[in-house]
Amino acid sequence: MAIRVLLADDHSVVRQGLKALLERGGFDVVGEAENGQEATCLARELHPNVVVLDFAMPHLNGIETTKKILQESPKTKAILLTIHNEDHYILEALRAGVSGYLLKSQGAADLVDAIHEVCRGAIYLSPRISRAVVDAYLGKTELPFDPLSQREREVLQLVAEGSSTKEIATVLGISVKTAESHRARVMEKLDIHETANLARYAIRRGLVQP
Repeated sequence: MAIRVLLADDHSVVRQGLKALLERGGFDVVGEAENGQEATCLARELHPNVVVLDFAMPHLNGIETTKKILQESPKTKAILLTIHNEDHYILEALRAGVSGYLLKSQGAADLVDAIHEVCRGAIYLSPRISRAVVDAYLGKTELPFDPLSQREREVLQLVAEGSSTKEIATVLGISVKTAESHRARVMEKLDIHETANLARYAIRRGLVQP
């Protein structure tokens, strides 16, 4: 039986390219998503064997999307595609439950290998970042402390993307009052009270791309 794959990337041309590549490799691409929220819903519905996610997606980035997908579909394996090879991004992704971490500079064959590896229960890491992860686990690198809850990180990303409180409420399926409360708590916890500074913080933490 073919391995069932869900693709999540906000660029349709990227999804089309990945789909063509994977279908030529004998995989069954069962769905496509253009943001993290959509990917979570499709994973809940389709329960794919593997989801291949872009790191930087609107509404919900790849790491936060992975956490939600694994809650909804625990047997699904997540592979993250990214330009980031910094230690803290890699560690945060692995601790979120990602099974594969590939740099976008890698070849197409590497993605095929990664899918097969994670389906066998292995962890696939780009050769260029393996040393960084080893160093991190040996204690040379620690994840920066994050005072925010998962929901507050979602709100922060949406704020950084320029969403209004009403738009945040719509995307997250909560009331405007609740969205306002989350936004206020984010500002209080971070001691940041200007939207521009919140956006800078979100960029530093990798929630959004500059």
